Amino acid sequence: MKRTRRFSPFILMCALLLSSPGSANDTIERSGDALSVILPLCAAAATAYHHDGEGALQFAEAFATTMGVTYALKYSIDKRRPDGSGQDSFPSGHTAAAFSGASFLQQRYGTSYGLPAYLAAVYVGWSRVEVKAHAVEDVLAGATIGIIGTYLFTKKFNREISFLPVVGKKQYGLVFQKKF
Repeated sequence: MKRTRRFSPFILMCALLLSSPGSANDTIERSGDALSVILPLCAAAATAYHHDGEGALQFAEAFATTMGVTYALKYSIDKRRPDGSGQDSFPSGHTAAAFSGASFLQQRYGTSYGLPAYLAAVYVGWSRVEVKAHAVEDVLAGATIGIIGTYLFTKKFNREISFLPVVGKKQYGLVFQKKF
C-alpha cells in the first residue's frame, strides 16, 4: 500500500491553537501546555507511521535522557518562578519536552517534519515566558537540553535499501531496491 500523504503534526497543532477558548493568557498557557505533550506524541507517532522500530527506540532513549536531565536539574537548582508560584523553575520541562520532540522529527525525518515542529516548540517556550511561568534562561536551557539529548541518540532515517544479485544463463546483474 503506497502512502501518498506525509505525516504532519502541523495540522493538529494549528487546530489546537485556533480552538482554545478563554482569556488570552489562558489560551496561551493551555496551548503551550498541550503542545509540550503533542510534540513528543507526534514524534512517537511518526515512528509508528514509518514502521520505524529503531527510531522509536532512539526517541525513547532521547526523551528519557532529556527529561531525566531536566528534572535532575529542576530539583537540584532552587530557582523560583517569575510569577512567584513556586520553585523548580530551571530548566523549563515543557520546553525540554517540546524541543525533544521537534529535534527528533528534524533529525530523524528531515525538514518537512522538523520545521513545523520547531515552530511549535518555539511557541511553547514563548508561552512559558509570556505567562510568567519561566524566565528566558529557563526556556533556553530547556530547549538546549531537549536538542542535545535528542542529537545524542538520533540517527537519520534510512529507508530500507537492498541489493539482490541476479544470475541466469549468460546474465549477471544486480537489482537495487529502495523502499519509499
